[in-house]
Amino acid sequence: ITSARVWIPDAEEVWKSAELTKDYKNGEASLQLMLEDGKIIEHKLDPKTKNLPYLRNPDILVGENDLTALSYLHEPAVLHNLKVRFIDSKLIYTYCGIVLVAINPYENLPIYGTDIINAYSGQNMGDMDPHIFAVAEEAYKQMARDERNQSIIVSGESGAGKTVSAKYAMRYFATVSGSASEANVEEKVLASNPIMEAIGNAKTTRNDNSSRFGKYIEIGFDNRYRIIGANMRTYLLEKSRVVFQADEERNYHVFYQLCASAHLPEFKNLRLSNANDFLYTRQGRSPVIEGVDDTKELCTTRHAFTLLGINESYQMGLFQVLAAILHLGNVEIKDRDADSSLIAPNNRHLTAFCELVGVTYQDMSQWLCHRKLKTANETYVKPLPRLQATNARDALSKHIYAKLFNWIVEHVNKALVTNVKQHSFIGVLDIYGFETFEINSFEQFCINYANEKLQQQFNMHVFKLEQEEYMKEQIPWTLIDFYDNQPCINLIEAKMGILDLLDEECKMPKGSDDSWAQKLYNTHLKTCSLFEKPRMSNRAFIIQHFADKVEYQCDGFLEKNKDTVNAEQINVLKASKFDLLVELFRDEEKATSPTGQTPGTGGRTRLSIKPDKGRDTSSKEHKKTVGCQFRNSLQMLMETLNATTPHYVRCIKPNDFKLAFSFDPKRAVQQLRACGVLETIRISAAGFPSRWTYQEFFSRYRVLMKQKDVLADKKMTCRNVLEKLVQDKDKYQFGKTKIFFRAGQVAYLEKLRADKLRAACIRIQKTIRCWLARKKYLRKRSAAITIQRFTRGYQARCLAKFMRRTQAATIIQKYQRMCVERKRYRQKQAAALAMQTILRAYMARQKYQALLREHKAVIIQKFIRGWLARCWYKRCLEAIVYLQCCIRRMRAKRELKKLKIEARSVEHFKKLNKGMENKIMQLQRKIDEQHKDNRLINEKLVSLESSYSTESERMRSELNRLRGAEEDARNKTNQVSSLLEELERLKKELSTTQQEKKTIEDWAQTYRVEMEKVARHPQRASAHWSLVEKMARAIVLETQQLETDLNEERSRYQNLLTEHLRLEEKYDDLKEEMALSSNVSKPGHRRTDSTHSSNESEYTYNSEYTDLEEGSRAREDVTRGMDTSLTLKLQKRVTELEQEKQSLRNELENKEDQFQRDDAEFKKARGAELEYESLKRQELESENKKLKHDLAEMRKSLLGDAATGAGAPGSPAYKVLLDQLNASCEELEVRKEEVLILRSQLVSQKEAMHHKETMTEPSVFTEDVSKLKDAGEIKQAYISLKDTNKLLEHQLQSQRRTYDNEVESLRGELQNVKEENNRQQQLLAQNLQLPPEARIEASLQHEITRLTNENLDLMEQLEKQDRTIRKLKKQLKVYSKRIGEMGAVQMEGQTSPGQMVDEPIHPVNIPRREKDFQGMLEYKKEDEMKLVKNLILELKPRGVAVNLIPGLPAYILFMCLRHADYLNDDQKVRTLLTSTINSIKKILKKRGDDFETVSFWLSNTCRFLHCLKQYSGDEAFAKHNSSRQNEHCLTNFDLAEYRQVISDLAIQIYQQLVKCMENILQPMIVSGMLEHETIQGVSGVKPTGLRKRTSSIADEGTYTLESILRQLSAFHSTMCQHGTDPELIKQVVKQEFYIIGAVTLNNLLLRKDMCSWSKGMQIRYNVSQLEEWLRDKGLMNCGAKETLEPLIQAAQLLQVKKKTDEDADAICSMCHALTTSQIVKILNLYTPVNEFEERVSVAFIRTIQTRLRDRCESPQLLMDTKMIYPVTFPFNPSSLALETIQIPTSLNLGFLTRV
Repeated sequence: ITSARVWIPDAEEVWKSAELTKDYKNGEASLQLMLEDGKIIEHKLDPKTKNLPYLRNPDILVGENDLTALSYLHEPAVLHNLKVRFIDSKLIYTYCGIVLVAINPYENLPIYGTDIINAYSGQNMGDMDPHIFAVAEEAYKQMARDERNQSIIVSGESGAGKTVSAKYAMRYFATVSGSASEANVEEKVLASNPIMEAIGNAKTTRNDNSSRFGKYIEIGFDNRYRIIGANMRTYLLEKSRVVFQADEERNYHVFYQLCASAHLPEFKNLRLSNANDFLYTRQGRSPVIEGVDDTKELCTTRHAFTLLGINESYQMGLFQVLAAILHLGNVEIKDRDADSSLIAPNNRHLTAFCELVGVTYQDMSQWLCHRKLKTANETYVKPLPRLQATNARDALSKHIYAKLFNWIVEHVNKALVTNVKQHSFIGVLDIYGFETFEINSFEQFCINYANEKLQQQFNMHVFKLEQEEYMKEQIPWTLIDFYDNQPCINLIEAKMGILDLLDEECKMPKGSDDSWAQKLYNTHLKTCSLFEKPRMSNRAFIIQHFADKVEYQCDGFLEKNKDTVNAEQINVLKASKFDLLVELFRDEEKATSPTGQTPGTGGRTRLSIKPDKGRDTSSKEHKKTVGCQFRNSLQMLMETLNATTPHYVRCIKPNDFKLAFSFDPKRAVQQLRACGVLETIRISAAGFPSRWTYQEFFSRYRVLMKQKDVLADKKMTCRNVLEKLVQDKDKYQFGKTKIFFRAGQVAYLEKLRADKLRAACIRIQKTIRCWLARKKYLRKRSAAITIQRFTRGYQARCLAKFMRRTQAATIIQKYQRMCVERKRYRQKQAAALAMQTILRAYMARQKYQALLREHKAVIIQKFIRGWLARCWYKRCLEAIVYLQCCIRRMRAKRELKKLKIEARSVEHFKKLNKGMENKIMQLQRKIDEQHKDNRLINEKLVSLESSYSTESERMRSELNRLRGAEEDARNKTNQVSSLLEELERLKKELSTTQQEKKTIEDWAQTYRVEMEKVARHPQRASAHWSLVEKMARAIVLETQQLETDLNEERSRYQNLLTEHLRLEEKYDDLKEEMALSSNVSKPGHRRTDSTHSSNESEYTYNSEYTDLEEGSRAREDVTRGMDTSLTLKLQKRVTELEQEKQSLRNELENKEDQFQRDDAEFKKARGAELEYESLKRQELESENKKLKHDLAEMRKSLLGDAATGAGAPGSPAYKVLLDQLNASCEELEVRKEEVLILRSQLVSQKEAMHHKETMTEPSVFTEDVSKLKDAGEIKQAYISLKDTNKLLEHQLQSQRRTYDNEVESLRGELQNVKEENNRQQQLLAQNLQLPPEARIEASLQHEITRLTNENLDLMEQLEKQDRTIRKLKKQLKVYSKRIGEMGAVQMEGQTSPGQMVDEPIHPVNIPRREKDFQGMLEYKKEDEMKLVKNLILELKPRGVAVNLIPGLPAYILFMCLRHADYLNDDQKVRTLLTSTINSIKKILKKRGDDFETVSFWLSNTCRFLHCLKQYSGDEAFAKHNSSRQNEHCLTNFDLAEYRQVISDLAIQIYQQLVKCMENILQPMIVSGMLEHETIQGVSGVKPTGLRKRTSSIADEGTYTLESILRQLSAFHSTMCQHGTDPELIKQVVKQEFYIIGAVTLNNLLLRKDMCSWSKGMQIRYNVSQLEEWLRDKGLMNCGAKETLEPLIQAAQLLQVKKKTDEDADAICSMCHALTTSQIVKILNLYTPVNEFEERVSVAFIRTIQTRLRDRCESPQLLMDTKMIYPVTFPFNPSSLALETIQIPTSLNLGFLTRV
């Protein structure tokens, strides 16, 4: 069909793409094609086969991770896919079914770091981009799941990167598994690599670090799949390289490392020099590898030797042998004659060789030029010609090196062996690939023979996997024909095969290469089709291998197969004085190990090196040929591989010139054919290579279905749709879970899908274009309407103007006519008005006269009618008054009669008013009492006024006297010359200050002038401001840098804490293991030292109990021990009290002497107290004597009854002991109180004495001033006088204020009494005026009111007194404690300035501890373990978080700590804090994977830390407290150091919380953020290969974005329930979002199938949902959103346009949070999901790299998911009062006492 794209063969590019320009019809002999460059060609078909060219895959399938995902599976498709991935996308790894194809980039790529290892760890093989780590992870998982050993087979030709791939696989195992012991086995396994590279790798023309031997390393694992050891087998070392190297090649690396380090002191005796000075190292003429420092490499090699236990002496011995080989190569052998040769005497190189290996010069020179021949009867020595002698020398060098190589391998294996039983292993085979050169010899023959065996095993395994897949899916199985290379293997190894004939020829006395070749021709030429003879040669043969035909030259086959060495030379070496050399040639059972281990000990019984081990005698030492040895070792290797599950890595060399990312199609195809990749493709293509799950098929081809085709059963839907789309049912098969397609069917379906999408696109384009055209039409129509509107408007304006003018003219005419008519009208009007005025005036005058006459008549009538009415009123009034008088007289008479009757009944009146009289009398008595109280108060006030006036007069006189003294002192002080000098100095300072001031003023003036100049010059002003802005920016940058440094330092410190915690856990684990082992070795032994509980710093808790009998015996022993210990303690305490009493007595005697020297008044005042104290002392002495007597009785009782057992419980002696003990305890308590009283009295006496001395000092001061001679003394006296005056003034002012306050209070009370008296009098007067009933009620109401007010006042007073009492009690406790301390240390008292001399001193009563709660909890020392156990170890966070206040355990612990601080018990404080910290660590170690537990203890630890700060008493923290909280501050101990310890503990808990969250979120993130389609239908699944899903883990995909959001909400709600600080929650959320963003971005960077436009949309939508969650929780400002910025920019990068330079600029400015490597990686990985998307061109990526070249950033590709932001704990004080906290009974803390 026209436009179909095909592949045609090409001589240069192997395959070339072309497009069909004309339809092909059956029978045509050629095709019309157009190449990609536009050239038209005619492609002729093969006349025999008529096969059409290969079809090309759609562009959307190009660049796939798995070659089996291609619809058309053939050689050109594979080659093109590899080339696109390697050149365009810079991807070196590609899957081909079960094979990983690795192309050597010849460049160091940042894809092998620990972050990449962590990213691949635990992932499915098909979920991530192809990588050697993915293969290693698959092998590791299958080993753990299937309990089957695994093998990774790495093959390829020299320079393809086999060694590097194997090394990275081993590094992966060492990183993800760790070791089971403390010996760092994984480090030893990796350390074997530099050693083997040094002695087995060399530079070749194809590779700078080519392995010249094959090796198989078995890495052993225990039952927990941790590395326990390793074992190495080597194959076919290239010994010829020791003596010969081709151009541009080198010998083994170790020789050049030694030559480069010859200048080191330890290598002086090796007599080495430059590598060009030795024959064995200069033949290749390339002694240096660019970029490699051989000196450093030797240091690495030596370090690896040391790590593997090969000590320094053995290392120097190895280097000595290697140096001897170099010197041996320089030994010059000369011709003596034609049949003999000789070595010149004193040859310096031979001398050096003999000295280094410890042999004699004569023997070595003799046998280098001679050989011993044995016949049946005699032995004789035959001289050797120079050529044979030289060959013998080289053979000896090769043999020594081979022995040394085997010895090193053997001891490396011994160092890697372990005593732990091996559970399983993973083998890594690093072996040479198929080789064919211009001249192929014995080495190539062996290599290709090994590859034939490996290819056969590979083919069988691939065929087996295909068969298993078909059977599992229940697909009809048809036999697939594949290439079987068993005939070729039989040709080589079967009986009478090539190797057999070679061995047989080697046994012949006169065997030669020619005769062997003839035997080959005779045996196989006619019988085997795979064996051919070259036309032009009789000394070569051709073998048809699976990869290609190879021609082998027979020259040297026999010699290399024999590998002979002169036996006499070996005997000379065996007789060496050099122990290591002798050991090299000794049988391996007798060899000693440099690591101190004996051979054969350990868990492994097999230490396979090479099978060519030494024999007992020299005659049997080389009996086996090299070919036989190689065949046996290869057979053993194949048995091992067949017993394991293989994983294949095929390394491809892209070019022969070591050019980075350069692809040679010819070389690549040659290697692909040789390594079996194309065979895998052929086997897959023969069946159903394309395989889709039903869900993937439905998602991809949903666009081809109609709505009616979609059923609930997706399997049936896919079946129905596929039957409609593909008519030929042989093209597909339906399996149980997958649909299988023939080759090309996926391309056909993709074409149908693309056509459907193209039709939809056309429809969308049509609609959009219609919309655009309509929009354009509407714009034009709108423009036309606008033009019309403006035109019509102009015309309308013109018409309006005309109409306005016409209307104006009309109006003007109207007004002119109106004016004329108005003038005429006004003239007529004036005449009419004049006539009307005259007429109306006449008529008005007439009417006025008539009205005047009528008014006067009315006035006359009014006065007459008034006089008549007044006369009638007077007569009526007189009659009414008379009638009223008569009636009132009658009523008065009746009332008089009633009053007379009531006057007769006085007794009744008295009875009614009896209660009121009593009340009045009571009130009168109260008034009298109040008057009496007033008089008393007034008298007291008068007395107080008089006393205060006298006191003030006395003080005033004293003040005047002191002022006089002060004046005298001032006059004398002014005369001192020192003050004058001081004044001079001050003057000088003043002048200096004035000069500085002047300088500053001058500078300010200069600055002002400069500023004015700057203002006048705008340019300078702008420059100035730019400088200011630059400085401001610099300051901001410096601030940011300092903040960054602070965060880095904090992060470094927290990382150190993490490492410290890890080491602590390791130490604890070791301790537990040691304890366990000791318990196992000594069962039942549980006794510990009696001092264990007091000496142990870290407490452990044990809930086990012993038997009842043992417990009872232990209790009896403890009881006896307790009684004895109490007796001893009481004795000790009595002794201390006696000493204390003696010291108090001495002090009292001293004070009595001082008191006697004082005045008599003071003695009288203190006499009674001193007598009381002496009585107390006597009483104490008597009581102490009594205690001594009691103790003596106890001793006698114990000693007397000890033998008879009378001391048992219940005996009389025991009762006496208990009684005495109780009495002693009571007496001890009483004595303590009395001692405290004595101490307080002593302190009071001290203060009184000192105060008296202070008060009497001013009187003496004036007398002593005259005696002072020194100016310094005068000055000091003046200063002290000023202080005294200030003190007196302060006392006077305070007394005056007190007096004024008291006077004011008394006046206020007097005023209140007066007001109350007045109020009572007024109330009494009012009551007397009321009727009796109302009076009684009012008095009762008043009394109730008064009593209520009095009750309220009394309640207020009672509350005040209670508060005062509590306050005084606290002060008493504090004072008593201080007095006790002062008495204990016997400090001299300090007199307070305000204390008076004559203040009475009373004994201080020490009150008992009150039971009111002061925010402290008391516990006994023995209950500390129970406290920690119930509150920490056995506490369940869920119940505490739901039912109790947040942080309750922290509050309880702090309240216990407060009580220990209150008691001043440092031991109790220390043990409580230590127990708390260790218990929290223990519970976190036990349940560290439970988020709820870790969050709970993080919250409580932070709350405990905040409590320590809040109640520390520091000003910075105390300012946030209430006054009540400040009373609860710690008083005795500064716990700042413990605050740091607890802060470190909180950091460790925070890091544990982050790890716990990471473990929970890790499986959700990739599935929820990347794989799950939150927006359905946006992205379709692309065709996938065999590696899409691995069989090791079932389909996940169960997590969605909702799962992540639910989990985040669960985290947040849990932390809020636990009362975690809001700032800490913000930091946790920020860390959560960083983990989500980092894991998502890392997976995006490692998954090509996720880098598409639609996936970018999905990611942006998911990020928006996360931001919405932050917004809902109020956490938008916590910095979490910023952590997602790299992920957001990566999603934007997937969606932006990527074509032009403007797009490149936009990307560079947009992606500032991504590194250059990340941007380039995403652009390289960008994969279109549909044909309408375009790939990113290589030129565009180069443009991006060029523009981002100047960025200073880390080259790391992946984000560090293990990075934890440094955490801070901002101070968050609690408003909760400690005294209000209640302890619930559910905590089982009943042993705590509230204090």
